Parts: sequence; structure tokens; C-alpha cells
Amino acid sequence: MSEGTVEPSEAAHSMTCMEIWGGNRATQRTVTLPGLDAWVYSVPYQQADSGGDVYYVSNCATGRITRLMLADVSGHGAAVAETANHLRLLMRRYVNHIQQVKFVMSMNTEFAGLANAGGFATAVVATFLAPTRRLTFSNAGHPCPLIYTARDQRWRQLETSKDDAGRLQGPSDLPLGIFEDGTYAELEMMLDVGDLVLFFTDALVESRDANGELLGAEAFLKIVSELDGRQPELLLNQIVAKVSSLRAGNLTEDDVTLLLFRATGEASRVPFKNRVMAPFRLLKGMADSLLNGGRGMPLPEISVANLGGGLYDPLTAKASRSVKEKS
Repeated sequence: MSEGTVEPSEAAHSMTCMEIWGGNRATQRTVTLPGLDAWVYSVPYQQADSGGDVYYVSNCATGRITRLMLADVSGHGAAVAETANHLRLLMRRYVNHIQQVKFVMSMNTEFAGLANAGGFATAVVATFLAPTRRLTFSNAGHPCPLIYTARDQRWRQLETSKDDAGRLQGPSDLPLGIFEDGTYAELEMMLDVGDLVLFFTDALVESRDANGELLGAEAFLKIVSELDGRQPELLLNQIVAKVSSLRAGNLTEDDVTLLLFRATGEASRVPFKNRVMAPFRLLKGMADSLLNGGRGMPLPEISVANLGGGLYDPLTAKASRSVKEKS
């Protein structure tokens, strides 16, 4: 990506195995992955080369595991660029892990080390297992994402802070770096083909309506609900245009980033070539990490769902049937 420019909306990027894509620069791009299509829109404050919003997408050695992250980091400039690099290394380290809890805790530890300098971040993280369409989601103090269910064509908020009975849980899900031993809930659900999940930074909900009132989460949900979820390739530009039109100055006082992804159902099985090549990709990734001082070592998660599923998809499918769908 060239500095100081926004990629054209028609530009598409097809992710390869063991790839981490993203950063904190301006972009408008379609990204295709096994079982997912994704769209990213990011414009830094005052059209700068880079900003405080950091977005990443990763793909594992077999193409089964996709991880998506959007973080709103305090500060601007070189400090955020360094933080973005650290987050890329963490994405690489956990690229072959189905379970994302270690990744989120490592993010919190990273920002806890910056707390004395006033560094913190909010973030949302999702891990998608393509053969089963299982999504695991965590929120660290970030604006609540939205989910669109294709079967009833309805948007709603995607929350992790309530239990099955709708009761609020204890203190958790705080911004990264606030408490070194912070805890983060996980929500697991199955995405149907056509379902959408929308991540966004606080510039959208902190915009103003025509009366000058803060927009807030409910009004933002109403705006998105009025748009056609069956045309996801148009949604991000439509959302930005709608919020901008409400009042002069909206979306000009902060970084603006949206990350939208849709389940396609096109990766129910891992291709034979990917299974065969996965160990070699893993070894290459480890060698590259060692050449860079061992940073971001992409070791695999040692579990039946990960190692067994990578070789034989029905094992993963069987394990997924025990996951309770929460809606």
C-alpha cells in the first residue's frame, strides 16, 4: 500500500496460508479467505498516512483458522506504528491457534507494559473456523459489534457481557492495559451462510445527530438496520455516507475504521494440498521467526480440534456440534 493514499474500493486481496494482512494505514479493500469475505474501510484522522486504529486479518497454515482484530490504540504517530508492529507479531504467534484466549491475554499484557506511559487500547477479536463456521468473539472495552442474521434479515448487537439468563457478569472485558490480570469473556456461535459481523471504532457512535446529540449505540444500530445486509460490498460506504450526512463535522475528528465479514460456506473441507503443505509452511514460519530473534513464533495449538481437524475435517465437525449457539 502506498503511503498517504486510500486503496480503491474495487481492490481485492486473496489471503494465502500463514499470511497476516493489515496495519494502521488508510485502506478500502475487499479481502477473501476460506469461508469468509471481508471488507475493510479505514481513514486516519486528518487524512494522515497512519492512525490509531489497527486492523489485522490472519490465515493459518491450512487455511482453516481465520482471526480478525480491530483495535483503537491511544495516541498517534510513531508510537502507534510500533504498537501495530507488536500486534502483528502477536497475530503471527497465534496464527495457528483455534483458541483465542491466549492471544487476547497477550494483547492485554502488551498494553499493561505501556500503562505507565498512558498507553491503552480497546479491541475486538474474532476467530473463525471455516469447516464448521464456528465464530469465537471477545471484546476488550470496544464499541459493541453488530451481527446480521441472513435468515431473518435483522441486525442486533453482539454482546459478551451477559450470561445465558441475560444477567450482567462481574468486572471483565475492560480496555487492554487497564489491569494486567484482566479477564475477557468469549462468545461462541455458529454463523449461517450470509450472516454478517460488523466491527467499528468509536468515531461512528460518537458522531452527532441532526440535533447535535451524541449518536450512541442504539441510534447507530438503527442506521445500519435501515441498510440492505444482502449487499455487504456496499455497506461500509453507505454507513460512512449516512453518518457523515447527519451533521457537519461527523467522522472528521478521529480515525474511522470499519471491518465487515460474511460467512460464505465455501470452505467446508480443507483442500488436500493445504493439509500436505501445512507442516512445511509451519516450518518456514518458524525459521523466519528464528531469523528475526524468535519473535512471533507461529507454533500450533496442541489440541484434537486443531491438529486432528487439520488432517481430517469430520473430527472438527463432530467437536463443533457440542458448541451451543447463542442468539
